[in-house]
Amino acid sequence: MRKITPLFALLFLVLALRSQTPPITYAHDVAPIIRENCASCHRPGESGPFSLLTYEDVRKHARQIATVTASRFTPPWLPESGHGDFDGEKRLSDAQIRTIADWVKSGMPEGEASTEPTLPPAPDAWQLGPPDLILKAAQPFSLPADGPDVFWNFVFSPTLIGPRYVRAVEIRAGSKRLVHHANLIVDRMNAGRKLEPQPGAGFGGMDLNIQYSVFDPPGHFLFWKPGSAPYIEPEGFAWRLQPGNDLILNAHLQPSGKPELVEPSIGLYFTDKAPTQFPLLIQLEHDGALNIPAGTRDFPISDDFRLPMDVDVLAVYPHAHYLGKLLEAYATLPNGTREWLIRIPDWDQNWQAVYRYRKPVFLPAGTLVSMRWHYDNTSTNPRNPNQPPKRVRAGNNATDEMGHLWLQVLPHDHRDRRRELEEAVMQHRLQKYPDDYASYLDLGELKLSRLDLQGAVSVLQMAVRVDPKQSQGHNMLGAAFTRVGRGQEAVQQFETALKLDAGNVNARYNLVFALLKAGEFSAAEGNLAQVVEAFPKDASLHNL
Repeated sequence: MRKITPLFALLFLVLALRSQTPPITYAHDVAPIIRENCASCHRPGESGPFSLLTYEDVRKHARQIATVTASRFTPPWLPESGHGDFDGEKRLSDAQIRTIADWVKSGMPEGEASTEPTLPPAPDAWQLGPPDLILKAAQPFSLPADGPDVFWNFVFSPTLIGPRYVRAVEIRAGSKRLVHHANLIVDRMNAGRKLEPQPGAGFGGMDLNIQYSVFDPPGHFLFWKPGSAPYIEPEGFAWRLQPGNDLILNAHLQPSGKPELVEPSIGLYFTDKAPTQFPLLIQLEHDGALNIPAGTRDFPISDDFRLPMDVDVLAVYPHAHYLGKLLEAYATLPNGTREWLIRIPDWDQNWQAVYRYRKPVFLPAGTLVSMRWHYDNTSTNPRNPNQPPKRVRAGNNATDEMGHLWLQVLPHDHRDRRRELEEAVMQHRLQKYPDDYASYLDLGELKLSRLDLQGAVSVLQMAVRVDPKQSQGHNMLGAAFTRVGRGQEAVQQFETALKLDAGNVNARYNLVFALLKAGEFSAAEGNLAQVVEAFPKDASLHNL
C-alpha cells in the first residue's frame, strides 16, 4: 500500500474543506451588502427607482446590480480611495462586488430567511423625532413635466421670540423623486426676499451669493440629498438663528415626465447650549478664469490659499457643473510634504456631496491649500449639455460652469478666530480680483472691527476708487476717517454718500455726529431731523 505523504494529506484537506464551503446565498451574503449600502435610497418613498428590501426585489434586478456594482457606477461615491478618509464612505470592497457577481452566476439562491439581517426601519415622518420648529414653504413650486433640471430657491422666515441655537436640521424635500439635492443657507441680511417676484414665491438660480455679515460668516455645511441621515452638530457646534433671519433652501429639481408640485419643509432642533466652537467655511475658486472653448478636452483652473494659522479641516464640499471632469485638492505642508484632501477622477454633479473626515485633518500655519479643477468640453463628454459643444463661461445657470472647493475649518486652538481667517480669505480674493468693490468694502469693515484703523482707511479708499458711485463705500470711508481723527474728510465722504443716495440713513446719522464734532450745529440739526423722521420711535434720537 502506497504511503500518503504530508503534502498529499494537506492537499486532500484543502479539497475537503473547499467542498464543504457553503454556497453564497442572498440571506447570508448578499442581503447584508444591499441593506447597508443600497436600501436607504432603494425603498418605498425614497429616491431610488425601485425597492431593494426583499429577496424578490433584489432577484428581479440582480443582473443589473452585478453590472453596476462591478463598474462602480453604484453605490455612487465620487472620491478616489486613498485621497482622504471620509466618514460614511459608500464604497463596496472588491470582495463584496465579487460576492454579488458569484451569487448571480450561481443562480441567485435565497438561503435561509432566518439568517437575513433585520430590515431597516421605515423612515418616520421626522427621522430625529418631532422638531422644535417646523417651517413649511409659503407656496409650492410647480415643476414642469419635462425640460432641463430646475434650480429653485424657497425662502423660509422663522418666527422667533429670541435667539435660538440650532443643533440639527432635517429637510423634507416634499418628493425625493424630484429633488436631487439641496443646500440650506442662513440669510441674515434678508437678501433672498429681495429676489422674489412676490413674498413667498421663491426665485430661480443654481448658485447663490447671498450677502452675509462679515462679523458672522458662514461656518456650517447644511447639505441634503435623498437617503442621507440628518447631521447632528457635535457638542459645542450649534449655530445661532436670530429673530428676523431667513433660511433659503436651494433645491436641484428634476422633471419626472408629468407636472408636479414641490413643497418642502424644514425641521429645526434646538439646544440651550450656546456654541463654543466656531468653524469657518473657506472657499477656493477661480471662476474668473472659466472661459472654456468648444472642443477643449482638458481645461484647467486653479486656486491656492496659504493658511495664516493652525487649523483642523473637518469637511470638504467640491462643486462644479456638467463639464467638470477631474478635481484634485491637496495641502502642501511647510516642510514640503503633500497631504491629499480629496481627489475625484470622474466628477458627476448629480452625485455631489459634503464629505466629512473621520478624523479632523490638522494643517499647520503656512500650509498651502490647492484646488485643481479640469473640464472636458468635447462631444465625447457624456454629461456635456451642449451637443455640439459651445463655449462655456462662469455663471449661475446649469449650462454655465463653476469651480469651487469649500473647506470647513476650525482654528486648532479652538478660539473664535473667524474674523482673522475671513480677513485672510478676502485679501486672497483681492489678489485674484483687484477690482472687486464688495471685497474691499467687507475687508475695510473687518479691519475697523479689529482696530486696524489705518489699514481700514487704505482699503476703503481703494473701494471708492474702484467704484466711486456706491454710496456705502463713501459712508464706510467716512466712518474710518472719523476713527482716525480726520473729521473734515469724514464730513466730505458722508456728504458724497448722501448725494449718491439721499436715503442712506446710516450715512446721514454718521454725518450728524461728524458735524457736531466739527461745531457745525445748525447743519447737524437739519440732518438729525431727517434721521428722526426715518426712525420716529427711536427714543435715543430724540435725546440728542
